[in-house]
Amino acid sequence: MKASQNLSQRLTKPSEGFRSRPYRCPAGIWTIGYGTTRYPDGRAVSSNDPAITETQAAALLLANLGEYEAAVNRYVVVPLTQNQFDALVDFAYNAGTQNLRTSTLLRKLNAGDYAGAAREFDKWVYGGGKKLDGLVTRRKAERELFEEVA
Repeated sequence: MKASQNLSQRLTKPSEGFRSRPYRCPAGIWTIGYGTTRYPDGRAVSSNDPAITETQAAALLLANLGEYEAAVNRYVVVPLTQNQFDALVDFAYNAGTQNLRTSTLLRKLNAGDYAGAAREFDKWVYGGGKKLDGLVTRRKAERELFEEVA
């Protein structure tokens, strides 16, 4: 599967917000644009990178989504709706593919417990060891999209 427009418009862009200059996210990772931590060539974002435009940020987001789409396609063994796929790609984009791979969310989902998997989104609201309002909001939006009948 591939992510739909729903992903960037409804989840990723609003959750990440746009930042033209590099900044440290709550987990201490250098980030730019709409939550980009690595450029398409694999280079990590650094503090001395030049500012980017919203158009460049959107292109970076799209260029990087393939990695997260591939992870969801690789790790999930049960059928997904487009909304479920989009929610999981956003989760992986934010929390990381390794966290998706080892999560109880994925374990429950692959066992066919879709409702149990949906409840797991609510547990991923910590960044840098602190509960973050932005992550609470993001996980709620991911869960709602995951549960939404298309």
